[in-house]
Amino acid sequence: MRLLRGLYEWTMEKAAHPKAEWWLAFFCFIESSFFPIPPHPLLGLMCLAEPKKAIRFALIATVSSVLGALFGYAIGFFLYETVGTWMLGVLGLTESFPVAACYINEQGAAAVFLAAGTPIPFKLMTITAGFIGMNLLTFILASIAGRALIFMVVGVLFRVFGAPIKAFIDNYLGWVTTAFVVLVVGGFLIITQLGGNDDAADADEHRCNSVTSLEQI
Repeated sequence: MRLLRGLYEWTMEKAAHPKAEWWLAFFCFIESSFFPIPPHPLLGLMCLAEPKKAIRFALIATVSSVLGALFGYAIGFFLYETVGTWMLGVLGLTESFPVAACYINEQGAAAVFLAAGTPIPFKLMTITAGFIGMNLLTFILASIAGRALIFMVVGVLFRVFGAPIKAFIDNYLGWVTTAFVVLVVGGFLIITQLGGNDDAADADEHRCNSVTSLEQI
């Protein structure tokens, strides 16, 4: 916990750095592949300091995060047995890896989009997507959609409302973006599964939640 607190405080210090935009891009990039501290507080502080640049900051966060997602994908695709397994172990995500692989295998873009736009560890999904060889274009599009959602919400809110929106973001943004993503993904799944077997879908969901090894996928 002390290490994480130190990383968090070090990250937050960069909001006042002369090259804050570069630090934001850096943290968004590495957070998508291996860094444990989310960049959202840093983005919020920068937007609070300069609300007129909020959308610019959000765009920087989105682009660099998607590039970082591609790096995570490459780790999973090329280096999973060495770097990938070690990294997931350090992050405490080893047990979640088979579950993530199952969901990506079953839901594809919806699973990546959900992870990109909610507090679900995005790095877990990027490495996993690379490992199972998810279609790269689909992965990129889902990553752009999810990351743009969560970062651009911050940028637009600060640009429109300025500093007073900080309290709202601190208290409710996670719930609002999560609810929005769930609704979007839920609607997507309902449409794509229309006419399908509901019992079979429930069984698939239950199977993914109970998966403990890749052999079960």
